[in-house]
Amino acid sequence: MTMGMQALSGLGLVYIILIFCRCILKWGDGSCGTDKRPGIGIAQTTGSRQVQADVAQIWDSSAGLMAVIADGIGSANTGRGWGGGGGGGGFVAADAILDRYEPYCELNDPVYFFRTSFLEANQRIQRTIGERRGGASTGAVFINRSHLYYAVAGDIRVAVMRGGEMIPLSKGQTLDVLAAQAYEDGKISRQDTLWSMEEKKVWSYLGQDGFHEIEVCEKPVLLKPEDKVLLMSKGIFEELSWREIEDILIDTDDSQKSADCLIRAAERKGNPQRDNGSVILIQRLEA
Repeated sequence: MTMGMQALSGLGLVYIILIFCRCILKWGDGSCGTDKRPGIGIAQTTGSRQVQADVAQIWDSSAGLMAVIADGIGSANTGRGWGGGGGGGGFVAADAILDRYEPYCELNDPVYFFRTSFLEANQRIQRTIGERRGGASTGAVFINRSHLYYAVAGDIRVAVMRGGEMIPLSKGQTLDVLAAQAYEDGKISRQDTLWSMEEKKVWSYLGQDGFHEIEVCEKPVLLKPEDKVLLMSKGIFEELSWREIEDILIDTDDSQKSADCLIRAAERKGNPQRDNGSVILIQRLEA
């Protein structure tokens, strides 16, 4: 192993250790797994993959609640190759966003925060992986009382369940939506286009060269009491229809039980190519 490869491997291991410490320290204020607080549920499945490349985390403070799902892209670079812990690109992306959010006592400009923190996450992934191919589809939601903002880079879905009906908020940044036009405009190369097709058609993601845009909510979504906010990676929304998700969320008001049920429903599909799946469910309980 060359000195350069040893340095990269060591840096990846450092990130895994830091995230592990974050999970321990944040048990009272955030989560990397099942959440014990009323109104919040987090659940994950590896699907048919050998490595869990998804990361699902929250941080709750006086500024509001920040929830992040990051789906590591490129198994050779964001899975076992990063110290054996899995999800390297996802870990780095989520860590970068939450690192910037933790000091805030009040977040006055969520849109600016999302743009700058996603850019920092992109740069941090690039510094860590070097010349290797990899990154993370990432979605983040910020909730302050009745106001919701979100940002997405890649293939993460954000939706609100209201009155028994799912309302999709994010569109996702996939090849069939964005890359065809970008290729025609000369913004990405044919090689990058073909690689995006191999990676479930993800076009814009954190960690890519020339990354410059995210899907961001410019104006806040006004939440109503009993609304349920849902973040999902593709191991969930590619396996379950909107109607199936609605039926599960209607069945119980316990957010953790609902999140667990979504995972089990996706697993029961038995798809041999099922991807990692993560879900964060947040129910606004107060009026």
